[in-house]
Amino acid sequence: MCKPLENLNETPKYIQEILQELIENPTQKFKDYDLVKRGIEPATMRRWFQKNHGMTFQSFQRMFRLNTAFKKLQQGENVIETAYDSGFESLSGFSESFKNIFGVSPKNSKNQHIIDLKRIETPLGTMYAAATKEGICMLEFTDRKMLETEFKDLAKSLNANIVLGENPHFKVLETELIEYFEGKRSEFTVPLNPVGSSFQKSVWEVLRKIPFGETWSYRKQAEVLGDVKKVRAVANANGMNKISIIIPCHRVIGSDGTLTGYGGGIWRKQKLLELEKAILF
Repeated sequence: MCKPLENLNETPKYIQEILQELIENPTQKFKDYDLVKRGIEPATMRRWFQKNHGMTFQSFQRMFRLNTAFKKLQQGENVIETAYDSGFESLSGFSESFKNIFGVSPKNSKNQHIIDLKRIETPLGTMYAAATKEGICMLEFTDRKMLETEFKDLAKSLNANIVLGENPHFKVLETELIEYFEGKRSEFTVPLNPVGSSFQKSVWEVLRKIPFGETWSYRKQAEVLGDVKKVRAVANANGMNKISIIIPCHRVIGSDGTLTGYGGGIWRKQKLLELEKAILF
């Protein structure tokens, strides 16, 4: 139902397929020869991963294997077995790579916290989803300004490493987002783990009370919160929301009815509101 003119930063289909294969088998290694056999130019693959992940495809695969190993170690698996199961030919090479990425040796990783990160495709552009074992802690469009700062704040707040990898909550999130954009879902059930101050969390809870397809002003949001004098503080807290769409800050507009600032861009805010109103009426 929601079909913008372009899907910003969309992950090409052939890359989506390869990423899915890595998810299903993290020990699999794609070499340039394997890419060529699929009709994929290795240089094109390298440029895409440099642009979107800040590393080559080969480095991405190595990190993905290390992320999988990290989780196995946290579940109590043996370091030596994990190293060789992850495709490393020596324990020393595994330990060195692991320490370079996570800042700790494999044997000391069990008490470390992790935040899983994944790219998710939507009709309004590609998004980054981040999750802990408690729930989704971030859902942002990849072209949002200050995204790198958000990642750093998130990692610092949760005292955790952000790693590329799968998380059970991602499957629920992706299914519910598809249903939302197809006009088949008006409420989300995926568990959330928002990161912020107690005041910010209270503001975000009010956001979730705004009925699907409706819009509130910042003043009304402050009134529901219990203090009409906190309009500016409420607006600032809305701007700090890291879980777009599910915590619907797009449903808050100016008192004069104008569409005010939105981290994902005003055009996306308009599209989301149009989508919800179209479903209702």
